[in-house]
Amino acid sequence: MSQGVGMIGLYVRDQEEARRFYVEKVGFAVHTDVRNGDFRWLTLQHPEQPSFELGLFVPGAPMLDAASAQALRELVAKGAMPPMVLAVDDCRAAYERMRAAGVEFTQEPVARYGAVDANFRDPSGNGWKMIEARR
Repeated sequence: MSQGVGMIGLYVRDQEEARRFYVEKVGFAVHTDVRNGDFRWLTLQHPEQPSFELGLFVPGAPMLDAASAQALRELVAKGAMPPMVLAVDDCRAAYERMRAAGVEFTQEPVARYGAVDANFRDPSGNGWKMIEARR
């Protein structure tokens, strides 16, 4: 039997804004984009990791009541959610490519602990740490 994580959900303030950011600036591709009434199931994949999907979801019904959804939107905007990690072959090259595409970094590439890493946030406030794979 095969098991593993197939999808992780990320709360965003606007799914279309997040889709454009992750596809046009970070390098993901749309995997699934379907609607059921007002609910939109939107998942992305990185071209080099097709077995994993990143779901982009707006906090709200049917999963959350209005007060919980508002609290989550505020936490995401503050950058209070746990950071995601993007593994790359060359952190400095990825930083330059993504910065040229309009990604705003909160930390430039830094060499430490035997690797190189940089930090950025998506338009919703979610934090990312981009880490170069150790060689």
